[in-house]
Amino acid sequence: MSLTREEVLHIAHLAHLGIDERELPKFQEQLSDILEHFAALTALDTEGVPPTSHPLALESVMRDDEVKESLSVEDVLANAPNAEDDLFRVRAVLN
Repeated sequence: MSLTREEVLHIAHLAHLGIDERELPKFQEQLSDILEHFAALTALDTEGVPPTSHPLALESVMRDDEVKESLSVEDVLANAPNAEDDLFRVRAVLN
């Protein structure tokens, strides 16, 4: 499947790409080649092949949540550069 000049310009417009006249033949050839590869894929027999969202089985790498004892307020604020009333004191970022 070979794309026309107008089709390549339309695709470039949709993708917000600025293509000048010198680049147009190159993009026309490359995009046409990509579409030919997809056309070859449609010829494959995929009957009986289940659809997949990912080629590899995914596992959760997150550990299970466990309830643990929290740090005391004194331990949390021990290295704070500025603390006030059991809170971190920081500079204002908004006027």
